[in-house]
Order: sequence, then structure tokens, then C-alpha cells
Amino acid sequence: IDSSSCEGGRSLAHCRLVDVASASNFHSFKLRHFHLDLHLNFAVKRITGWQVLELTPVQPGVQSLILDTHPSLLIHSVDCKVPGASGAPDVFLSLTYRIEPFTDYGSSLNISLPAAVIRPHRAFRVTIRYTTTDGPAIWWLDAELTCGQTRPLVFTQGHSVCNRSFFPCFDTPAVKSTYSATVRVPEGVTVLMSASRSAYSKQDRVFQFSMEYPVPAYLVALVAGDLQHADIGPRSRVWAEPCILTCAVSKLGGSVERWLNVAEGLFGPYVWGRYDIVFLPPSFPIVAMENPCLTFIISSILESQEFLLIDVIHEIAHGWFGNAVTNATWEEMWLSEGLATYAQRRITTEAYGEAFTCLETVFRLDALHRQMRLLGDNNPVSKLQAKFEPGVNPSSLMNLFTYEKGFCFVSYLSQLCGDIKRFDSFLRAYIEKFRFSSVIAQDLLDFFLGFFPELKESCVAQREGLEFERWLNGCGPPLCEPDLSAGRALTGPVQHLCDHWGVDAPDPQVISTFDLSSWSTFQTVLFLDRLLDRSPLSQGIKGIVHPKMKISPLFTHPKAILGIHSFF
Repeated sequence: IDSSSCEGGRSLAHCRLVDVASASNFHSFKLRHFHLDLHLNFAVKRITGWQVLELTPVQPGVQSLILDTHPSLLIHSVDCKVPGASGAPDVFLSLTYRIEPFTDYGSSLNISLPAAVIRPHRAFRVTIRYTTTDGPAIWWLDAELTCGQTRPLVFTQGHSVCNRSFFPCFDTPAVKSTYSATVRVPEGVTVLMSASRSAYSKQDRVFQFSMEYPVPAYLVALVAGDLQHADIGPRSRVWAEPCILTCAVSKLGGSVERWLNVAEGLFGPYVWGRYDIVFLPPSFPIVAMENPCLTFIISSILESQEFLLIDVIHEIAHGWFGNAVTNATWEEMWLSEGLATYAQRRITTEAYGEAFTCLETVFRLDALHRQMRLLGDNNPVSKLQAKFEPGVNPSSLMNLFTYEKGFCFVSYLSQLCGDIKRFDSFLRAYIEKFRFSSVIAQDLLDFFLGFFPELKESCVAQREGLEFERWLNGCGPPLCEPDLSAGRALTGPVQHLCDHWGVDAPDPQVISTFDLSSWSTFQTVLFLDRLLDRSPLSQGIKGIVHPKMKISPLFTHPKAILGIHSFF
């Protein structure tokens, strides 16, 4: 990276960074803070209110502010507050604006700025009044679609580029800022946001929120409905509809604080203050979302203790990798997901042992290779630095390569330094250096080689067949995978049963000797995956049912099994 700087103290590499998924001119401004003032109307399923952005120009000659928005967002007016000269009162100006098409997932809001507003390195405020309609970020659920079926519920989902339909913004992970919010709701509705501080006025039915740490737009999240809570640790509580709260608390118990402590021992302090979890109805479009201070998670995951464990630990890991340090563009999503997956497995190794972690990793890598066989070795979506053309929705890049190939590259880096504890120290230093900023791959790799100068001197980045550049831009499976032999005690019986069951004439007596009642969920699903890999199965297998294999229908339908691999 070029070490020289551009306006605002940012490196030239970052100032030249292009995010093809954003129509905004985010390079021209420093977003210092924004405030949302919102009223939730469940009757018409709309949010009305305004947003105030506090901005500082960082480039000369800027004449407009361009924000990401969406056709579903109805803009009513744009105003600007300009400080008066020589102590005179502030002046409010009505600004002209136009909305232009951008892609099928968004538009651009182009606001003209008068000369009186644009003063180099001097902050100004823009107020935008708007109403949301039927946009991709906001999910209104009628009462019958909730778990309790008594009250309606609304939640937002911003990843990757949906929050431009929630509020106008620099909808790019390259931009972070603090935010605050005021939310007005009907009586009996509880509001939560991904914020570090909150307050509630019962008399006015107004919730106040403040996020004191800078976050990108996609991590701003809201949920409102019939929600109750129970504390499960000194800095954690579970939120859910009343009908599932007891179950959620019993499944998590005191585990969350234990996992947080393990993570802090590995990667340094958890900087977000609280780690709360809200369980959402089954219509939540993904399994979980790492919104800071408040993980969103689908309630149906309560059916599996092991998947719940892995998923919550993965979202905890995002507190360091993804939230504190974020990929600057969606083309390098592995910088969040690959590192979070590695961190998740370091946490589970410390908390539950190496064998458990190896079993879960084998299960995921099996799925990666299954996807590779479907896509082919030369499919560009298998690149860690996945280039996409303007108009392509970044959400289409969410795949197992982002997680598992990214994990394998991070594991390879840890192998290079020869000591996993030394690599833990590197990750702590990486977080300390880049906390609350957005990075590109070169930031990580340059810092890695600087932290381990002996590796830089031995030119590990150019090691034949394992070049860093090939890891990042080569198609196909990982160039190497970590040693998972420590999990053989758990994966071996799975493979043995699969071998016995997959022959032309399986022996029921031999199969019955396997004690499946002691198997974990991961072992059972790994077995089913590997058995399906042998499809079509022989006629002899179809009449065999293991006497101790009692499996939920969730795990027996091929499409359901494929869905299990996209939990994060």
C-alpha cells in the first residue's frame, strides 16, 4: 500500500478504493454522526421521520452530496443548517435534490450544496425527511407470522446493501460513523436497536438509542414487537417473544459469558459493552446477523443445541472480525467471514476441545467441496477477491468460499508462523491497530509480514504454489487445508458407517452395532451428507433403518440439508 496520505489522513489506497455497489460520493466527506427520528406505523406498515447527517468535506470543489437510497424510500424534503457568520443565528436552507436510477437494488440521492455550505474541513448538517414503503430492508410481520401470533412485529436486515431502503446513507462498508435514534411506537411495543446505549420514556412511548462506536450502515438494525427479556450474564440478555423466552434462556444458560471470556483471552477486550441476543420468528431471512451489541438470530435454531452453539459463537467472533475491523468492500467479504470463522473455531477449541472443532470443520469443508463440484473449479465466485460488475448485488457473493476458503487461508497464515499462540498475538495486535476502521486484504497481509519479519525475509508470500496472490485471486478449492486428524475419533465412526451402508448389499447386523444414540447432531448430518454424496443409493439400502437412528425431518430432506450449511 502506498504509505502517503490523501485528504482526511487516509492512505491513497483507501482514497482510490472503488465500491461498485455504492452510488455515493463517500470519498468526498467524513461522516461524523447521524441521527434517526422515526415513527413506526404498524397499521400501514410504514416508517416516517427524518435523518440528520453531520458531515465534513474532505475534498476541494465538492458541489453535491450523493447518498445511496432506494425507489421504495419516499424523500419529502432536504434541508441544511449553516452556521451564521460572526455569531449570527444559524441559517436553514432548503436544498434541491434529484433521485437517479443506479441498480435494481438501489438509487442515488443527489443533493446540491450551495457554496455557503461547503467550507473545507468545517462540519455542516443535512436533514432528510422521508417515508419507507415496501423496501428490502424492512420486514413487517402480521401477528399470525410471529411465534406468539398475538402482536405484529417488524425488523430490519441491512446486509449487504439493503439499508439504503431504511434510510439514505453511504451504503458501503468503507464508511463508519456513530449514530443515534429516537423511535416512537404504539403502546405495548418494545423497540431494540444495534446500539450501545438505550432509554425509554413510557409516558411518551419513545425509545432513545445511541451507538457510541463507529459502525458501517449495514450494521444499523431495528426490531419492534412483543418482546421480553431475561438476563443470562453480567453483560448479556436474551430478548424474545414471551412464548419462547424460557426455552431460549434454558438453551443458552450461562454459556454466553463463558464464550465471551474465551474470546477476550484470545483476541483482546470485547469493545461493544453489551452482547445481547434477540430471537426472531422463522421468517427471518437468514439464520443470524452480527448486529453490534444485539445479535439477531432465527428462533427455529433452538431445535439444535449444537447449531445454536456454533452460530452464537460465530456471531460473537464478529465482535472482533467484521464489526470492529470490517472489509472495506464487499468484494473482500472473506476479511470478515473467513477471519470470524477462524476465530469461532479458536473459541470452540478452547471451550470444547480440538476434536469437536475438527468435526464441525470437516462438516463445513465437505459442504465446500460439494459446492465446488456443482460450480466447477474455474467458477469466479470461488475467488476470495471476487470481482463483480456494476449492478451485481453483493449478496450474491455470500457463499461457502467466503467462509471456508477464507478460513483455510487464515489457517495457512497461522501455520506459517509455526505457533498458534503467536498467531493469536498477531490477531490481537491486528484488532488493536485497525479497530473501528475498514480494511483491504493488503492491510492484513502487510501487517502480518510486518509482525513476523522472518517470514517476510523468507518470502512466504511468493512460496511456489501457495502464493498469497494465488490464494486471493485463484479460482477453485483452498490451496491447502488444516490438519483435522484430531477429530478422527468423531469423524471415523461416521465414515465407517457410511462405508458399510453404501455397499451394494449392506449387512443390517453390522450396521446395528453402531451406537447412533451417542452421536452428535454434526455426526448425524455429516453421515447423511456423505450418504447423499453416493446417490443414487443401491436398492439394498432402501429397506434398512437403523434401530437407534431417530432423525427429525429437518435433517432428511436434501434441500434442508443444503440449507444447514448457510447458517451464518
